Amino acid sequence: MIRGKLKAILIILILILLVGLYLYKENSSIGVTFHEIESLRLPTHFDNYRIVQLSDIHDSEFGEDNSKLVDKVKQLSPNAIFITGDFIDGNRYDLEKSLKIITQLQSVAPFFYVTGNHEVSTNDVEFIKTQLEQLGVHVLTNESLLIGDEVKIAVGGIDDPLSSIQTEDQYVETALDIAFENVPDDMFKMLLSHRPYELDRYVSRKIDLVFSGHAHGGQIRIPGIGGIIAPGQGWFPEFTSGIHEKSGTHLIISRGLGNSIVPIRVFNQPEIVVVTLKSLSTK
Repeated sequence: MIRGKLKAILIILILILLVGLYLYKENSSIGVTFHEIESLRLPTHFDNYRIVQLSDIHDSEFGEDNSKLVDKVKQLSPNAIFITGDFIDGNRYDLEKSLKIITQLQSVAPFFYVTGNHEVSTNDVEFIKTQLEQLGVHVLTNESLLIGDEVKIAVGGIDDPLSSIQTEDQYVETALDIAFENVPDDMFKMLLSHRPYELDRYVSRKIDLVFSGHAHGGQIRIPGIGGIIAPGQGWFPEFTSGIHEKSGTHLIISRGLGNSIVPIRVFNQPEIVVVTLKSLSTK
């Protein structure tokens, strides 16, 4: 009787240990997800253009000075690095630590950045933007930049809606109109926007490719079903990861790298997203 109870306790302790080891590995390692986006609208000059997306870093640490993260990005040899918000965490704000990621990758590729709700919540968002700009980061505040030599494409970005007193839908519509007002209709357009569930508004502005985060992959993922909960979407959200396509607009959602209020991910490894553009154009 006693031996049976001890055996059951031992089995339970081993299971707890195995679960703990799994969760530690799952939350302290970084996965890389590769996507290809094909488009007739993309100029041939940008064929094989590679973008690394870093989202929802939340002051997380992967090795000393984020060496594991930095090394992985270097190995991927991107043409551009997109940061889609929540670069810092409003609850444990440490901008200096986060900026070390930028300084170590400055020579790898140009950075493009938009705010997330956590930057806005610090009430220090303008200082954050200034510090990033001083390091050469393209901070996109409801604006677009044209990249390329003779043939160009547009990279636009909008601030997180928390920065406005408008409703979220109204703000996104207004910000998109401002960001792309001087971009020709026939130009290939990419957008950095923290919140993924505004897909219909991205579609209405005929954005070719959108990069978002915010959902943290649903925090806890059920294999075959997806994420359990995400801000702005509630239980069993639709937009938590991967590629979503509607009427010619492709939405890439990063599961992100860090955590905020909930410190643990389950079946939801921190993620770097790599997108390679493929031109189907004959021009």
